[in-house]
Amino acid sequence: MDARFLGIAELVEAPSVAVVVDVMRAFTVAAWAFAQGAEKIVLAESPDDALALKARHPDWVAVKDGPPAPGFDTVNSPGLLRSIDLGGRTVVQKTTAGTVGALAVKEASLVLCAGFVVAEATARLLRTYECDSATFVVTGEDGRADEDLACAQYIARRATEAGTDAAEFLRRAGESRAAHELAEGVREGVHPDDVALCLELDRFPFAMVATMEDSLMVLRARAVPSPLAGLRPDRW
Repeated sequence: MDARFLGIAELVEAPSVAVVVDVMRAFTVAAWAFAQGAEKIVLAESPDDALALKARHPDWVAVKDGPPAPGFDTVNSPGLLRSIDLGGRTVVQKTTAGTVGALAVKEASLVLCAGFVVAEATARLLRTYECDSATFVVTGEDGRADEDLACAQYIARRATEAGTDAAEFLRRAGESRAAHELAEGVREGVHPDDVALCLELDRFPFAMVATMEDSLMVLRARAVPSPLAGLRPDRW
């Protein structure tokens, strides 16, 4: 598989297959939302759009980056979200990088959103589709976020080489600027477990596929059966 790694600003045209990576924390949070029972996640264009959707659908759960804010139910933290029962509910998510990256490739034929927690399932779905090429959107730090690039490179490698070891990729992510900022409390809306949760490899046995539904970009979990013993149902 021919893999390209681009920042959001480098996307000049919609790729056929896009894998949008935001490890810390948008798509780790999204995966946890599905694990907590969410039916779907609507990726909002802006905070105002997220609040407008929430106003029209008061039962939806609105999530944003940074500190708590009026109108939003919670913040973009896996450590905080894992204690919320989302059974059957819709989540509206707006983040600084992850949702922006996904919306930037909304015209692609296949859009996957990923982090380390769904890395193997994402790679396996790419193999299932027999993709000749894929564009990996490195969302953080204008395409320079090493946690996102490391995850993207790992997924790309796993899509073609099942024996790839994750250790070096996880090390890079753990030493990234984002990991340090989260661990040191530089960023707001953080739980002490966020970095560890973002670096938990293959926590969930599903991939996350985004499609346009009635003018909204909607993310859904797609089960990807695994032959690996490490992906047990009791782990999520």
